[in-house]
Amino acid sequence: MERPFLKMNGLGNDFIVVDARSEAFDPDPEQIRALASRSAGIGCDQFVVIGPSGEADASVRFWNPDGGEAGACGNATRCVAWRLMEESGADEVRLATAGGPLRAWRRGELRVAVDMGRPRLNWRAVPLAGPCDTLSVRVPEAAGLGPATCLSMGNPHAVFFVPDAGAVDAAGIGPAVEASPLFPERVNVGFAEVRSRTRVRLRVWERAAGLTRACGSGACAALVAGVRRGLLDPAARLELDGGELEIAWGADGHVLMTGDVELEYEGRLP
Repeated sequence: MERPFLKMNGLGNDFIVVDARSEAFDPDPEQIRALASRSAGIGCDQFVVIGPSGEADASVRFWNPDGGEAGACGNATRCVAWRLMEESGADEVRLATAGGPLRAWRRGELRVAVDMGRPRLNWRAVPLAGPCDTLSVRVPEAAGLGPATCLSMGNPHAVFFVPDAGAVDAAGIGPAVEASPLFPERVNVGFAEVRSRTRVRLRVWERAAGLTRACGSGACAALVAGVRRGLLDPAARLELDGGELEIAWGADGHVLMTGDVELEYEGRLP
């Protein structure tokens, strides 16, 4: 039976979203790769399945285009939260993910805020290959950029602060850092240009997805890294290729991400 899906995006970061709350759907890596292919399939940056949950309003699983499962995806979380709130008429929704429980709120007609939880700053939580001060990590594959600040937002991130994010060879450096032996589960690579204490230009090479128009968890990671480095205030606007996100690291230790979503179209999986 053909299964319905939604094509959605958050700032151009696009997703195939399947609702499996009433009928189970557990795609295998080969199916994910075929559907995510932009030349032979539907095409997406992440594949997302909404499922039932006994502890939240729904569960959410995320897969990268290579078929590997991811623990978190901030932009996709906003899209799923919007869809569920539209369905129920509620202004708040709770989601269960592999990276931990998340809460989201309506902030406008097509705008959603998500509590992304507390960043994990210990080297084991990122994870890194061995003991290290995650504030300043020397990555041989990006020696010319200086040290990275590493953390997990439910998925691993390495953030480099650079003078000009647009001038960085993200497509060349990104895959080399992603595959570095320092990161046993690979890593998302952020290139952050601090324009003021409340504004950052950010580009992200996403693990298994490549250079995307926006990365929600990457924006959260960049804000946290900038605060830890003393470069940013606890709340800032992150300017990505696809648009802007508002990120705030609260006194409770949680990171709040706010941004727009878009429903592109509905279809049926081939």
